[in-house]
Amino acid sequence: MAGLFSDPGHVIAYADGEVRQPVNACFAARVIGGRLTTTGEASDVAWAPLRVLDDYDIHPAIRRRIVHGLESVAIPFVD
Repeated sequence: MAGLFSDPGHVIAYADGEVRQPVNACFAARVIGGRLTTTGEASDVAWAPLRVLDDYDIHPAIRRRIVHGLESVAIPFVD
């Protein structure tokens, strides 16, 4: 486990009126097979090289999780 994260400023409001404040368990892993697949919550998926992450519009709460997972040696992190 890389960390357990939640951020009161990260609220997701869906078109059907549902509102969520996510709590995310993040894990360090490596790809061993399978294929990327879209879902009802993700219309586009891709593996992105680290050098292009700044080209994406990433919510600050999600970016913090990515940075922690890539740079921190003090894992797991609970916030």
